[in-house]
Amino acid sequence: MNLYPLQFYPQLHERIWGGVKLNTILNKAIPNNSIGESWELSTVPNNVSIISNGAYANLSFQELINRFPNEVLGTKVYKKYGNQFPLLFKFLDAREDLSIQVHPNDDLAQKRHNSFGKTEMWYVVQAEPEAKIIVGFKENSSQDIYVKHLKEKSLLDLLDVVPAQAGDVFFLETGTVHAIGAGCLIAEIQQTSDITYRIYDFDRVDAHGKTRELHTEQALDAINYNKTEAKVSYRTVCNEPTTLVNCDYFTTKLLEIDSKLSIQKNTDSFVVYMCVEGSGSITVDNLEYSFALGHTVLLPASLVEFAVQGNAKLLEITID
Repeated sequence: MNLYPLQFYPQLHERIWGGVKLNTILNKAIPNNSIGESWELSTVPNNVSIISNGAYANLSFQELINRFPNEVLGTKVYKKYGNQFPLLFKFLDAREDLSIQVHPNDDLAQKRHNSFGKTEMWYVVQAEPEAKIIVGFKENSSQDIYVKHLKEKSLLDLLDVVPAQAGDVFFLETGTVHAIGAGCLIAEIQQTSDITYRIYDFDRVDAHGKTRELHTEQALDAINYNKTEAKVSYRTVCNEPTTLVNCDYFTTKLLEIDSKLSIQKNTDSFVVYMCVEGSGSITVDNLEYSFALGHTVLLPASLVEFAVQGNAKLLEITID
């Protein structure tokens, strides 16, 4: 067993709102012009990532975890989650507005779907000048007010619609009504869950003239009707990690580098790097592993000493 920085084949998903930026900006080979999601690292059933580099190339990530759980996940993560990888990493390209939606918390998701809830965060990689994000209610509301506006198709009157630009960060706790607006390219970190309650889809139809399913009743007791502060304020210092989000499910830092950084860590958790700007490499045991914009790299927990170098911005994700 000799683990190393792992990369994965992206899993590309067509969406009614998808576009071409996963190719034109992130250099992923997309099969058509409506690709909305690149699942970078996943163990969601039927969407398990396949390793693309090194000695374990073409092995499923779940199989590697099954073989070396402590070494891949980390002793603390394995103790808490067993062989289950607890996070899901994506890039999203919204050519059009996504549906307005909400995610259930752990208790509700477990009860209804035998699944984790879906706490998540977004980092805006690129945005068009008029791009917007929907994040929660403008003011404290209630279920009755929400239902009234939903029936009248005036839900947007209640919701907080904010401008989006590159570098913006949003932390979306479960229960937060939200939507990515047209023109946004997003890096997303979330719990391993594919449970979404779609509450409004702008009356869109697909190529066959069909509307997408709504989850109106299921969403009612999943929604937090109070105003929330989802946008994260931060200030970076070059070559020093800046904490963006620190929650029960993951810790995300932004690492802006222009030189070589030597890093030492413990074996409690894996580390994932998502490159959101520039390029560089990771050195382990005198071997270099390159990365560029749009790449996602997992360093198994057993790798406790390595170096990161280049001119880049990296999202650094661990579980504390």
